[in-house]
Amino acid sequence: MLGRRERRQLRHRARDAVWPRIGWRRAASYFSHRVRRLPGSPYSIAAGFACGAAISFTPFLGFHFVLAALASWLIGASVIAAAIGTVVGNPWTFPFIWVAAYRLGCLLLGIDTGEALPHGLSMEYIFANPEAVLFPMAVGGLPMAVVAWGVSFWLVRRAVARYQRMRKARIRRKVERRQRKREAALKREEEAAKGSEQ
Repeated sequence: MLGRRERRQLRHRARDAVWPRIGWRRAASYFSHRVRRLPGSPYSIAAGFACGAAISFTPFLGFHFVLAALASWLIGASVIAAAIGTVVGNPWTFPFIWVAAYRLGCLLLGIDTGEALPHGLSMEYIFANPEAVLFPMAVGGLPMAVVAWGVSFWLVRRAVARYQRMRKARIRRKVERRQRKREAALKREEEAAKGSEQ
């Protein structure tokens, strides 16, 4: 009912994933509203989002959504929020995440990488030498994922809790206004009835 009449072409959807047609500011605002308005407790939404964000720091591209959904399900968090949280890993952030995870993994494993990354850490090199790249990336991505989980959980929980408090207060004010209007109408009716009796 609310869908498009004509499905957008894949190239347009791919372009919007890299560079939103509505602009970065509106896209970020829309994204923020979507997360805050999800059903569930602040813990459930924040923990789900944090799982998605944390999984984005692992090199298991293509499995991020499945892993985030599984992790959120295991801790009783929102699977939908986890799916939204995987957006932290995107075409703009992946190059930085992968290079940082690789370098940190090599540092933790005691591997000397020298100054330059092997072949610029290209996809061809990664697929040709998975053990030389993916293992250090997985090891380096783990502490980064833990930090990402903690930071995103704290930020999202605060934002969702604040939004839900404000929403409840808004609903309460609305109910009170309606009740006052009803009481005023009843009082007017009583006064009118008394006046007609006299």
